Amino acid sequence: MQRMKTFAVAVGVMLLAGYGASAQQATPQKPPAPAAKKPIAAARHVIVAPDEVKWGPAPPSLPAGSEVAVLEGDPGKAGMFTLRIKMPNGYTVPPHSHPTDEHVTIISGSLMVGMGSKLDESAMKSLGAGGYATMPARSNHYVRAKGETILQVNGTGPFEVNYVDPKDDPRKKTTTASK
Repeated sequence: MQRMKTFAVAVGVMLLAGYGASAQQATPQKPPAPAAKKPIAAARHVIVAPDEVKWGPAPPSLPAGSEVAVLEGDPGKAGMFTLRIKMPNGYTVPPHSHPTDEHVTIISGSLMVGMGSKLDESAMKSLGAGGYATMPARSNHYVRAKGETILQVNGTGPFEVNYVDPKDDPRKKTTTASK
C-alpha cells in the first residue's frame, strides 16, 4: 500500500513537472519587433491668440462694411476652413444659401438669424456670445448684427454665397461714375 502511495506521488510529481515544462514551452515567445515605420507627418497646428487675428476686407460676395479673418484653410478651395467675420451694428446679409453646410459660433455681440427666402425680422432668433447655429447646405437664411458682432464660420469649401434675390448680390451691383 505504501508502495502504491509512493508510486502515485512519483507519477503526480512527474506529471506536474511535465505540465510545467509543457506550459513553459507553450508560453509564446516575444514577437519580433516590428520593422521601423516611417513617422506620420503631423498636421499643421494653428494657434491664433485674439490679438493676433488679422482682419481684412470682406470678400465681394458679402455686403460692404464687414471685415473677415481667415484662421485656417482657404474658403475658396476644397477642404476645411475656419474664418471670422466682424460685423458692425445693423449689418445684414439678405436671404442666401451655401452649397455646403455652414457652422456658425458667435464670439461676441449678438447675431439675429432667420430662415427662409424673405427677410422677416419677427421670425429672427437672437444668438449671443457662445451661441451656435448650423445652416444646412442649400437652406435659405439671413442674418443681422445687433451691436458689433464677431462670429466664427467653419465649413468645407469651396464656400459660396448664393443670394435668393439676385438684386441683393453685391457682386452684381454696379456703380456708375458721375459724368
